[in-house]
Amino acid sequence: MLTRSTELAISEAALSPAEGAALYRLLTWLSPAFPVGAFAYSSGIEWAVEAGDIRNMATFRGWLGAMLSDGQGFCDAVLLVNAYRAASGCDPGKLSELAELAAAFVPSRERQLETLSQGRAFMDTARAAWNCAELERLMTGFDTGLAYPVAVGMVGAAHAVPLGAIVHAFLHAVVSNWISAGARLIPLGQTDSQRLLVALEQDVVAVGSRALHAGLDDLGSATFRADLASLRHEVQYTRLFRS
Repeated sequence: MLTRSTELAISEAALSPAEGAALYRLLTWLSPAFPVGAFAYSSGIEWAVEAGDIRNMATFRGWLGAMLSDGQGFCDAVLLVNAYRAASGCDPGKLSELAELAAAFVPSRERQLETLSQGRAFMDTARAAWNCAELERLMTGFDTGLAYPVAVGMVGAAHAVPLGAIVHAFLHAVVSNWISAGARLIPLGQTDSQRLLVALEQDVVAVGSRALHAGLDDLGSATFRADLASLRHEVQYTRLFRS
């Protein structure tokens, strides 16, 4: 059994150079400031607010919990995990097939625009500012459109950032963007936005853990209303967001 002083020494230990570099990169790549244009997309939340499905913090919490656990959040995390492993295993054929699947595994034209646009922006910026030989090797002859989670998985694998950390950071970034969209649409104040992040913490941890043990056969969505929202948004009369 560890003593209190031993626990403190462990918790205060400095990160190794590799750990520090991995954390630095994750904080950068999945920061709101990283230029993927995430602020322009709401994943159908804009229509859900107009339709009255999302009216306040409580209804927004329920909507996001479902999207995270049974819809887009879980599916994107599974795609990221499998892209990371295909890239780490030097399997370009599997990576290409996965990229095609990810581009097709969306419920609407706008959701496809969202994931492919962000994926392209993420990869372009990573290659321009954070390039490495392994990433260039992965991209050699790769002409398939890249969904956002696939691009993140590939870049993370190329830089040997631990997979578990990438999955949880990715889900945090996705949830943060959803909340940012809701804060402008409902609207929510900054404190309530933070309360939502707190409320979804265990959901993010649970979904990340599920995704790490999931295969492509586990892909599937049970969020019909959210999928419908992404379709209806395409013909919404006035819009702030692209999806």
